[in-house]
Amino acid sequence: MREIILDTETTGISVKEGHRIVEIGCIELDDLIPTKNKFHCFLNPERKVSQKAFEIHGYSDEFLFKQKKFSEIVDEFLEFIKDKRLIIHNADFDLSHLNNELKILGRKVIKNDIVDTLILARDKFPGSPSNLDALCKRYRIDNSRRTKHTALVDCDLLAKVYINLLDQKEPTLDFSNQEIISNQESGKEIKYFKKIITPSKKELENHSYFLKSQIKKNFFN
Repeated sequence: MREIILDTETTGISVKEGHRIVEIGCIELDDLIPTKNKFHCFLNPERKVSQKAFEIHGYSDEFLFKQKKFSEIVDEFLEFIKDKRLIIHNADFDLSHLNNELKILGRKVIKNDIVDTLILARDKFPGSPSNLDALCKRYRIDNSRRTKHTALVDCDLLAKVYINLLDQKEPTLDFSNQEIISNQESGKEIKYFKKIITPSKKELENHSYFLKSQIKKNFFN
């Protein structure tokens, strides 16, 4: 199964206040193993970045205004995520901004299957902090590179968190050389195997319905 770890950075929190996307990052997983396929771009949001957002990601107006507009990368982005499940932390936020960008261009909203790792974390650890930094700490994932919120770094960390949330264990935290593990005792090479539990069709339908209802609620309330 191919999935996409997805993250965005924006000019601010609220779509209703006219905030736009400034960065999109995507990492592809194939049966939970990162492939070499990535999508990344900085975007000209056609508006100024709020001070709070600048403090989070550090992207200045001067830097962003030199980048491509969403309309220039939309087809490439949609092709990259086509027919793949999206893994997002706090999916409501990213989807509201992505769908807003698509609506501005008169395009259809995203209808991919979605897994929200924030919901997974809250279900698994009720009452505990469930932001990305807290989850990295819980699973002993090195997040020292995360001095600012940047889409690709966050995607890389989220991929590792996601596997741990599913109770899958990586041979290494940096995902290097995962296809084959050396068996030191026998001198043979064995393919790395992980048991993957796939959600049922009914579970996916219920999850998709929940996310769509929440997105609709956020847009129209």
